[in-house]
Amino acid sequence: MRQNAAPGVQETAPADVRHTVRAVQGAALGWLSRNRAHFALGDDALARDGRVDGSWKPLGELAQVCATLSVRTPPSDPLHACVRDLLAFAWRQTGEGALFCEVQRAEPFATYPLEVYAAFASAGLRHPGYERAAATVAATRGWRLTEQLPTRRLGVLCAERQIGLRRDDEPALLARTWLGGLPEPWTFERASGYALTHVVFHLTDWGRGGPDLPTAVAEHLAHWAPAWLVTCLEGGLWDLACEVAAVAAGVPAAGTDATFEAELAGAWVRIAGVQYASGALPEEDGRVAAEVPHEETVPPRDGASAGGASGFRLCYHSTLMAAFAAGLTLARWDDAGVPRAYGGRRDAPVKTPTTPTTGGTG
Repeated sequence: MRQNAAPGVQETAPADVRHTVRAVQGAALGWLSRNRAHFALGDDALARDGRVDGSWKPLGELAQVCATLSVRTPPSDPLHACVRDLLAFAWRQTGEGALFCEVQRAEPFATYPLEVYAAFASAGLRHPGYERAAATVAATRGWRLTEQLPTRRLGVLCAERQIGLRRDDEPALLARTWLGGLPEPWTFERASGYALTHVVFHLTDWGRGGPDLPTAVAEHLAHWAPAWLVTCLEGGLWDLACEVAAVAAGVPAAGTDATFEAELAGAWVRIAGVQYASGALPEEDGRVAAEVPHEETVPPRDGASAGGASGFRLCYHSTLMAAFAAGLTLARWDDAGVPRAYGGRRDAPVKTPTTPTTGGTG
C-alpha cells in the first residue's frame, strides 16, 4: 500500500471536497432531467431489426443509475426527488413493464430485457407477468448455456438475483474475469478498465448491495484503483474515469489509506474542471467538443445534425456516470468528508490537489 500522497497535494477542508462532488452531481442530474426526452423509446423499440444500443440500452442505463441514487440519496435531499422523477419517466417508457412482455415473446432468449427490467425491479417497480415469463425461460438449459463473456454473464446473474432467481455461478465466473484474476496493474487499458468496473458493479448490484467483493479483489482495488483512476484522468478518458471513481467509492474503507482517499477526492477536481456549464460531461478529450451540447436541450436525435443527436450520444453516458459516481462518493463520506469507518479512524484528513474547483469548459 502506498503511503505518500501525490505531489502538489495539500489539505483542504472536507466540506470543499463534498461541495465539488455535490456540484458535479447536481449539474449532471439537471442536464439529464432536461434532456430526458432523448432517452424515450422510439417506434423501433420492438422491431426485430431495432437498434438496442440506441433505445433500450440508454433507457436501461438511466434506470440503473437512478435506482442506485434513489437509495444512496436521502429522501430529504432535493436530488432524491429528481432521480425518482427520472426513474418514473423511464418506467413509463416501458408501459410500466408491459413492453418487456412483448420483447420476451419476440426474443425469449435475449438477455438485455431482463437486465434492463432488473434495474426497475431493484427500485420496487415490477411487472409480475414478465417475471413469470422470465423465470420460465431462465429455468431452461438453453438460457443457462447461453455463450457470453464472463463479465457479461455476471451481469445476467446480477439481473436474475435482483428479481429473485439465484444461482451459485458467480465465484467461478469471477475467476475468469480480468479483475478476478488479480492482474498485473500495468496491464490496465481501456477495455480491461470497462471490464473491471462492470465486474464490480455486477457484484455489488450497482452499489446497492449484492454479494459484494471477495477480500482478495477488494485488496487489489484498494492498492491499484487510485493509479488506474489517475491513468484515466491523465488520458482524458472522463467516462471511464467516472466508472473507476464509482468503483473506488465502493472499496471497503477499512482497507484504504489517506492517499487512496486523497486521490479519489482529487479526481473530482479534475472532473469538475471539464464538466460543461450545462452539466454535460464529455466522454473523452478530442471527441469533437463542438458536438457536445452546451445548451439545456439538444435537437431531435432522428435525422439531426452532428451537433444534435451525435452530441447527445457523445455525452449522455459519461454524464450518467458522473452523477452515479458522485452519489456513491458522497455516500462513502460522512458530513465531515471522512470515509465511513475509515480504518476505525475519524481524524484522517481528506486531501485534494491545488487545482481550482470552480468553472467548466463550457
